[in-house]
Order: sequence, then C-alpha cells, then structure tokens
Amino acid sequence: MDTLGLAHETHEHAPVFTVDESQSLRGVLPGAHVKNLFLRDKKKCYWLVTVAEDRNIDLKALRRRLGASGSLSFGAADVLMAHLGVRPGAVTPFGIINDANGMVSMVLDQDLLAGDIVNVHPLRNDMTTAMRPDDLLAFLNAENHAPLILDFNRLEGETPLSPGAKTAI
Repeated sequence: MDTLGLAHETHEHAPVFTVDESQSLRGVLPGAHVKNLFLRDKKKCYWLVTVAEDRNIDLKALRRRLGASGSLSFGAADVLMAHLGVRPGAVTPFGIINDANGMVSMVLDQDLLAGDIVNVHPLRNDMTTAMRPDDLLAFLNAENHAPLILDFNRLEGETPLSPGAKTAI
C-alpha cells in the first residue's frame, strides 16, 4: 500500500473471528466495518464478497446476479488458504494480493464506497486497517482484481451478469 501511495492506518486488537466479536472489541473505530464471504459454486468458481458488516445477503439472489452454477456455498478453509493466503476469521479483500492466478472474483458492496473510511483486516484478524474507499479500490485494481460493485439493496430481480463482466448495478 505504501508503494502505491495509499493512505492507511492499522490498529492492533485481540483476535476476532465474528462480526459480534469485532463490534465488542473495536471501541469507537470510525468508518464502515465489513464482513467477508469466500464463496464457490458447483463449478468451483470463487468469489470474495465484501459487504457492510450488518448486511443481510440473499445468496440465491447473489447466485443469480453472479451467474453462478448451482447454489453458492462457503469455500473450504484449505482452498481459502491456497487462493487468498488467509484462514477463516481473517478473510479480507487484501487477500487478493495472494491470488496471482486470478481464480477469485472480487465483489464489493456499493454502500462501502459511500463513507470516508472502510475498515478491513490486513491478512490477520488481530488488526484492522482503516483506509479511504477510493484507496481500497486502487489497491484492488493494482492487484488486477477490479471489483464488481453491487447495490445489495437492489439485488433481487437483477439480470445475471455474463461471465467475466465487471459492471456495477
């Protein structure tokens, strides 16, 4: 991030594994906080979905929107480690840096881009990195993982994406 000139500030805390734990430990750390879902379909296509921590996700509607084959399920821990280099509980959009083969598609909640700060784990769950949403986008683009930006408030009833499409709704 420093090489890219991206502003960021990292805060240490006890390890957290769930949104509830994060909320109780972070105190008054300003900005949007996220949850991350590492998902796969039956054809072993993978997505890293980063959304606002309080977002409810309709996986059936998301599956349709992504054009996934069959239902979406959570990717196995060994596959998560192989593709993103993190363990469950430390999933983060920064894990894309380890996806050199481009096996994981990045999906980002549009609401995260509306605020001044977004907070994510820096590849481990005992720290939180705060940065501007534009800097997070710049990082993802620099890693050749331009995200699909979705309006999860309007997800139901949307037309599926064609394979490889990166347009936002």
